[in-house]
Amino acid sequence: MLYFLSKLILKLNGWKIIGGIPSGVKKCVVIVAPHTSMWDFVWGRLAYWQLGVKVKFLIKKEVFVFPYKRLLIRLGGIPVDRGKSSNLVEEVAKLFKQHDSLFITITPEGTRHYASHWKKGFYYIALKAKVPIALGILDYKKKEGGIGMIMNPSGDFEADFKFIEDFYRGRGAKHPQNYNLN
Repeated sequence: MLYFLSKLILKLNGWKIIGGIPSGVKKCVVIVAPHTSMWDFVWGRLAYWQLGVKVKFLIKKEVFVFPYKRLLIRLGGIPVDRGKSSNLVEEVAKLFKQHDSLFITITPEGTRHYASHWKKGFYYIALKAKVPIALGILDYKKKEGGIGMIMNPSGDFEADFKFIEDFYRGRGAKHPQNYNLN
């Protein structure tokens, strides 16, 4: 039912969903960019339902309060304590070892506001967990969302990060002034 409902809503709003997670990939870190609006969550969630991908996502623990807590958990939210010094990379990598199938979405910008550089944790989580990175897209210029490609991190951070940034460069953000790869 969610598949058909999401497909209808996306079509009525002019969005096209592309790509997907190949059937042989059971675990990966899914990064999504640009992330400049709360609408990114709505369109992204609808795209995942249409693609049939059951994802989890990291979100600051402060939003896990009544009346949102139960809904966020059902949608796949994993609370993160950003104020506590913890090794989030280790914790999330452990989650991959505990599950036969797991897709965790991370927005490398880390905020909907302008960020001069992307956070690197997603890359190190994928390396530590030995899982690929799916390059998810929400392009408001083209009204296109989905999974652009899957890449395996090589361990050469500089080269891989340049490849990732080049992939996302020029994508259409909802609020372009908040996107650093215009």
